[in-house]
Amino acid sequence: MSADTIALVTGANKGIGLATARQLAERGLTVLLGARDTEKAASAAKKLAEEGLSLVPVRIDIADDASVRDAATLVEREYGWLDVLVNNAGMLIRKPAVEVTADDMRPEFETNVFGLVRVIHAMLPLLRRSRSARIVNVASDSAMFAKTTEPGSMFARSHESFVYSASKVAVNMLTVKYANAFRADPELAHIKVNAVTPGYVATDLNNFNGVRTAEEGARASVRWATVGDDAETGGFFDDEGRVAW
Repeated sequence: MSADTIALVTGANKGIGLATARQLAERGLTVLLGARDTEKAASAAKKLAEEGLSLVPVRIDIADDASVRDAATLVEREYGWLDVLVNNAGMLIRKPAVEVTADDMRPEFETNVFGLVRVIHAMLPLLRRSRSARIVNVASDSAMFAKTTEPGSMFARSHESFVYSASKVAVNMLTVKYANAFRADPELAHIKVNAVTPGYVATDLNNFNGVRTAEEGARASVRWATVGDDAETGGFFDDEGRVAW
Protein backbone atom coordinates (compact mmCIF):
# COMPACT_ATOMS: atom_id res chain seq x y z
CA MET A 1 0.00 0.00 0.00
CA SER A 2 1.08 3.59 -0.55
CA ALA A 3 0.40 7.16 0.52
CA ASP A 4 -2.56 7.07 -1.86
CA THR A 5 -4.23 4.71 0.62
CA ILE A 6 -6.11 6.86 3.11
CA ALA A 7 -6.77 5.39 6.56
CA LEU A 8 -8.68 6.76 9.54
CA VAL A 9 -8.16 5.30 13.00
CA THR A 10 -10.49 6.45 15.78
CA GLY A 11 -9.32 6.65 19.39
CA ALA A 12 -5.77 6.81 18.08
CA ASN A 13 -4.14 9.20 20.52
CA LYS A 14 -3.04 6.39 22.87
CA GLY A 15 -2.88 2.66 23.51
CA ILE A 16 -3.93 0.21 20.82
CA GLY A 17 -5.22 2.98 18.58
CA LEU A 18 -1.90 4.80 18.60
CA ALA A 19 -0.04 1.55 17.91
CA THR A 20 -2.42 0.81 15.03
CA ALA A 21 -1.90 4.27 13.55
CA ARG A 22 1.87 3.87 13.88
CA GLN A 23 1.95 0.46 12.19
CA LEU A 24 -0.25 1.61 9.31
CA ALA A 25 1.97 4.65 8.78
CA GLU A 26 5.03 2.40 8.82
CA ARG A 27 3.43 0.51 5.94
CA GLY A 28 3.27 3.72 3.93
CA LEU A 29 -0.40 4.62 4.27
CA THR A 30 -1.61 8.18 4.79
CA VAL A 31 -3.00 7.88 8.30
CA LEU A 32 -5.55 10.19 9.88
CA LEU A 33 -5.03 10.00 13.63
CA GLY A 34 -8.50 10.45 15.09
CA ALA A 35 -9.20 11.55 18.66
CA ARG A 36 -12.02 13.42 20.35
CA ASP A 37 -9.60 15.98 21.80
CA THR A 38 -7.83 18.16 19.23
CA GLU A 39 -4.78 18.76 21.40
CA LYS A 40 -4.37 15.07 22.21
CA ALA A 41 -4.58 14.20 18.52
CA ALA A 42 -1.96 16.80 17.68
CA SER A 43 0.29 15.66 20.54
CA ALA A 44 0.12 12.03 19.41
CA ALA A 45 0.87 13.00 15.82
CA LYS A 46 3.85 15.05 17.02
CA LYS A 47 5.14 12.07 19.01
CA LEU A 48 5.03 9.88 15.91
CA ALA A 49 6.64 12.63 13.85
CA GLU A 50 9.61 12.39 16.19
CA GLU A 51 9.84 8.75 15.08
CA GLY A 52 9.96 9.86 11.46
CA LEU A 53 6.28 9.15 10.74
CA SER A 54 3.90 11.72 9.30
CA LEU A 55 0.27 11.40 10.44
CA VAL A 56 -2.60 13.85 10.20
CA PRO A 57 -4.41 14.69 13.46
CA VAL A 58 -8.18 14.74 13.11
CA ARG A 59 -10.75 15.61 15.74
CA ILE A 60 -13.55 13.04 15.85
CA ASP A 61 -15.78 12.37 18.84
CA ILE A 62 -17.66 9.27 17.78
CA ALA A 63 -20.43 9.94 20.30
CA ASP A 64 -21.24 13.29 18.68
CA ASP A 65 -23.08 13.54 15.35
CA ALA A 66 -21.68 16.96 14.43
CA SER A 67 -18.10 15.93 15.17
CA VAL A 68 -18.38 12.83 13.00
CA ARG A 69 -19.97 14.81 10.17
CA ASP A 70 -17.18 17.38 10.39
CA ALA A 71 -14.56 14.63 10.20
CA ALA A 72 -16.23 13.12 7.13
CA THR A 73 -16.35 16.56 5.51
CA LEU A 74 -12.64 17.04 6.19
CA VAL A 75 -11.75 13.67 4.65
CA GLU A 76 -13.84 14.41 1.57
CA ARG A 77 -12.38 17.89 1.15
CA GLU A 78 -8.75 16.89 1.64
CA TYR A 79 -8.69 13.44 0.01
CA GLY A 80 -11.98 12.69 -1.73
CA TRP A 81 -12.25 9.10 -0.52
CA LEU A 82 -11.39 6.74 2.33
CA ASP A 83 -9.76 3.32 1.95
CA VAL A 84 -9.42 2.11 5.54
CA LEU A 85 -11.55 2.76 8.61
CA VAL A 86 -10.45 1.29 11.94
CA ASN A 87 -13.17 1.70 14.56
CA ASN A 88 -10.89 1.50 17.57
CA ALA A 89 -12.39 4.10 19.94
CA GLY A 90 -14.21 2.61 22.91
CA MET A 91 -14.90 2.94 26.59
CA LEU A 92 -15.23 0.71 29.63
CA ILE A 93 -16.96 1.60 32.89
CA ARG A 94 -16.54 -1.04 35.58
CA LYS A 95 -19.49 -1.68 37.87
CA PRO A 96 -20.86 -4.87 39.50
CA ALA A 97 -23.44 -6.41 37.20
CA VAL A 98 -26.15 -6.53 39.85
CA GLU A 99 -25.86 -2.77 40.34
CA VAL A 100 -26.06 -1.76 36.68
CA THR A 101 -29.18 0.15 35.62
CA ALA A 102 -30.43 0.79 32.10
CA ASP A 103 -29.16 4.36 32.35
CA ASP A 104 -25.74 3.09 33.39
CA MET A 105 -25.54 1.23 30.10
CA ARG A 106 -26.09 4.21 27.86
CA PRO A 107 -22.61 5.79 27.78
CA GLU A 108 -20.82 2.61 26.75
CA PHE A 109 -23.41 1.69 24.14
CA GLU A 110 -23.37 5.27 22.86
CA THR A 111 -19.65 4.99 22.21
CA ASN A 112 -18.99 1.32 21.54
CA VAL A 113 -22.09 0.54 19.46
CA PHE A 114 -23.92 3.67 18.34
CA GLY A 115 -20.63 5.48 17.79
CA LEU A 116 -19.38 2.70 15.52
CA VAL A 117 -22.57 2.85 13.45
CA ARG A 118 -22.42 6.65 13.41
CA VAL A 119 -18.89 6.63 11.98
CA ILE A 120 -19.52 3.89 9.41
CA HIS A 121 -22.68 5.64 8.21
CA ALA A 122 -20.85 8.97 7.81
CA MET A 123 -17.81 7.46 6.10
CA LEU A 124 -19.64 5.01 3.83
CA PRO A 125 -19.94 7.44 0.88
CA LEU A 126 -16.15 7.91 1.05
CA LEU A 127 -15.47 4.17 1.39
CA ARG A 128 -17.74 3.59 -1.59
CA ARG A 129 -15.28 5.61 -3.71
CA SER A 130 -12.33 3.41 -2.74
CA ARG A 131 -11.30 0.58 -5.03
CA SER A 132 -10.76 -1.83 -2.12
CA ALA A 133 -12.13 -0.42 1.11
CA ARG A 134 -11.55 -2.07 4.49
CA ILE A 135 -13.39 -1.60 7.78
CA VAL A 136 -12.02 -3.05 11.02
CA ASN A 137 -14.20 -3.06 14.12
CA VAL A 138 -12.30 -3.60 17.36
CA ALA A 139 -14.17 -5.98 19.68
CA SER A 140 -12.81 -7.89 22.68
CA ASP A 141 -12.00 -11.27 24.18
CA SER A 142 -14.73 -10.48 26.69
CA ALA A 143 -17.26 -10.77 23.85
CA MET A 144 -16.44 -14.46 23.40
CA PHE A 145 -18.85 -16.95 24.94
CA ALA A 146 -16.10 -19.60 24.90
CA LYS A 147 -13.98 -17.51 27.26
CA THR A 148 -16.69 -15.99 29.41
CA THR A 149 -18.19 -19.42 30.14
CA GLU A 150 -14.92 -21.26 30.77
CA PRO A 151 -14.97 -22.37 34.44
CA GLY A 152 -12.38 -20.61 36.52
CA SER A 153 -11.19 -18.28 33.79
CA MET A 154 -10.64 -14.58 34.33
CA PHE A 155 -13.46 -13.76 31.94
CA ALA A 156 -15.86 -16.16 33.64
CA ARG A 157 -15.15 -14.58 37.03
CA SER A 158 -15.47 -11.02 35.79
CA HIS A 159 -18.86 -9.33 35.84
CA GLU A 160 -17.79 -5.69 36.29
CA SER A 161 -17.41 -5.40 32.51
CA PHE A 162 -21.12 -6.26 32.19
CA VAL A 163 -21.97 -3.47 29.74
CA TYR A 164 -18.66 -3.45 27.88
CA SER A 165 -18.85 -7.15 27.07
CA ALA A 166 -22.44 -6.87 25.86
CA SER A 167 -21.53 -3.90 23.68
CA LYS A 168 -18.66 -5.79 22.08
CA VAL A 169 -20.91 -8.76 21.29
CA ALA A 170 -23.11 -6.22 19.50
CA VAL A 171 -20.06 -5.03 17.57
CA ASN A 172 -19.47 -8.57 16.31
CA MET A 173 -23.06 -8.99 15.15
CA LEU A 174 -23.11 -5.58 13.49
CA THR A 175 -19.97 -6.60 11.63
CA VAL A 176 -21.68 -9.72 10.26
CA LYS A 177 -24.74 -7.74 9.20
CA TYR A 178 -22.67 -5.06 7.48
CA ALA A 179 -20.75 -7.76 5.60
CA ASN A 180 -24.01 -9.35 4.45
CA ALA A 181 -25.33 -5.97 3.31
CA PHE A 182 -22.16 -5.07 1.42
CA ARG A 183 -22.08 -8.42 -0.38
CA ALA A 184 -25.67 -7.87 -1.53
CA ASP A 185 -24.92 -4.45 -3.04
CA PRO A 186 -22.69 -4.32 -6.16
CA GLU A 187 -21.63 -0.77 -5.28
CA LEU A 188 -20.45 -1.86 -1.82
CA ALA A 189 -19.22 -5.39 -2.51
CA HIS A 190 -15.59 -4.17 -2.60
CA ILE A 191 -15.75 -3.30 1.11
CA LYS A 192 -14.35 -5.92 3.49
CA VAL A 193 -15.52 -5.54 7.08
CA ASN A 194 -14.23 -7.66 9.94
CA ALA A 195 -14.12 -7.57 13.72
CA VAL A 196 -10.94 -8.23 15.67
CA THR A 197 -9.90 -8.79 19.24
CA PRO A 198 -6.57 -7.34 20.36
CA GLY A 199 -6.34 -9.78 23.27
CA TYR A 200 -5.72 -8.84 26.88
CA VAL A 201 -3.65 -5.72 26.30
CA ALA A 202 -2.22 -3.51 29.03
CA THR A 203 -4.12 -0.21 28.58
CA ASP A 204 -5.75 2.36 30.79
CA LEU A 205 -9.05 0.49 30.36
CA ASN A 206 -7.72 -2.28 32.61
CA ASN A 207 -5.29 -0.21 34.68
CA PHE A 208 -2.48 -1.64 32.57
CA ASN A 209 -3.01 -5.15 33.92
CA GLY A 210 -3.04 -6.83 30.51
CA VAL A 211 -0.40 -9.28 29.39
CA ARG A 212 0.07 -7.99 25.84
CA THR A 213 1.61 -4.76 24.59
CA ALA A 214 -0.31 -2.20 22.57
CA GLU A 215 1.89 -3.06 19.60
CA GLU A 216 0.86 -6.71 19.87
CA GLY A 217 -2.77 -5.72 20.30
CA ALA A 218 -2.69 -3.66 17.11
CA ARG A 219 -1.56 -6.54 14.90
CA ALA A 220 -4.99 -7.92 14.09
CA SER A 221 -6.38 -4.48 13.23
CA VAL A 222 -3.46 -3.76 10.93
CA ARG A 223 -3.68 -7.14 9.24
CA TRP A 224 -7.37 -6.83 8.43
CA ALA A 225 -7.01 -3.19 7.44
CA THR A 226 -4.56 -4.21 4.73
CA VAL A 227 -5.80 -7.58 3.43
CA GLY A 228 -6.20 -8.29 -0.26
CA ASP A 229 -9.37 -8.53 -2.30
CA ASP A 230 -9.52 -12.30 -1.83
CA ALA A 231 -9.78 -12.00 1.97
CA GLU A 232 -12.72 -13.01 4.10
CA THR A 233 -15.36 -10.59 5.28
CA GLY A 234 -17.79 -10.69 8.20
CA GLY A 235 -15.46 -12.63 10.48
CA PHE A 236 -14.00 -12.28 13.97
CA PHE A 237 -10.23 -12.66 14.28
CA ASP A 238 -7.23 -12.30 16.57
CA ASP A 239 -3.70 -11.94 15.26
CA GLU A 240 -3.42 -15.69 14.74
CA GLY A 241 -6.62 -16.20 12.77
CA ARG A 242 -10.36 -16.74 13.08
CA VAL A 243 -11.78 -17.17 16.58
CA ALA A 244 -15.16 -18.40 17.77
CA TRP A 245 -17.44 -16.01 19.61
